[in-house]
Amino acid sequence: STLHSVKYLYTAMSDPSQGLPQFVVVGYVDDQVFIYYDSNSRKVQPRVSWVEELGKKHPQFWDTSTQKVRGTEEVLRADLETMRTCYNQSEGLHTWQWMCGCELREDGSKGGFSRYGYDGRTFITFDKETLTWVAANPQGEITKKKWDAIPGYNQGWKIYLEEECIEWLEKYLSYGKEMLLRTDLEHFPKLLEMLQEIDDSWRRDGEVWLQDSFRGSVAPNADGTYHYWLSIRINAQERDYYRCHVEHDSLREAVDVALK
Repeated sequence: STLHSVKYLYTAMSDPSQGLPQFVVVGYVDDQVFIYYDSNSRKVQPRVSWVEELGKKHPQFWDTSTQKVRGTEEVLRADLETMRTCYNQSEGLHTWQWMCGCELREDGSKGGFSRYGYDGRTFITFDKETLTWVAANPQGEITKKKWDAIPGYNQGWKIYLEEECIEWLEKYLSYGKEMLLRTDLEHFPKLLEMLQEIDDSWRRDGEVWLQDSFRGSVAPNADGTYHYWLSIRINAQERDYYRCHVEHDSLREAVDVALK
């Protein structure tokens, strides 16, 4: 089983509303949020005291981290536009997410992963044992062929996950281990995997209604929680006929929410 881990969740969003940023990064050590970045502040910011201490001893840490994330932001936001074009989606909220990380296990072995998702569904996953990408759908096959064909690209990912990422995890643990091992702290909920599916739909008089409905996707908030979007275009006079139906493993029973 996993002893310690570091994970990063990157989310690029199209057309966010209510002041939500278009790009968010949340970093976790042992499922505790330790860094945060969004396109509004454009700076990597600490979320726990021990990473602040790391920053004091290594002043370049924040500037270097910020520059790297800004570069990744440009790439992922461009990827999102490519995905929208691929799926012929010119409007509405859509997300392109990348999750990567590594772990130290109790038996001394190491693990690592890198995967991408579009609108909360798996798109492509890296298999570091075979040094190939595994597509989850026909669109992903195009990306797989492209990435697998780049000389040294997949080998570079294997090295990052098994070496550089582990080195950073060990450094984080050296600063945060005392806090991470304490049991009296309120930890953030278990990291919600971007690939964990939510069964959702609009219902009209109890029947599934797909017309003029738009799928939402799981996206992170600044405090480590998550939000999910599902929208529909209807005649305002008929709003009482519609309900948003949600099923998820964390719910004891399905939820039906009326339009307000």
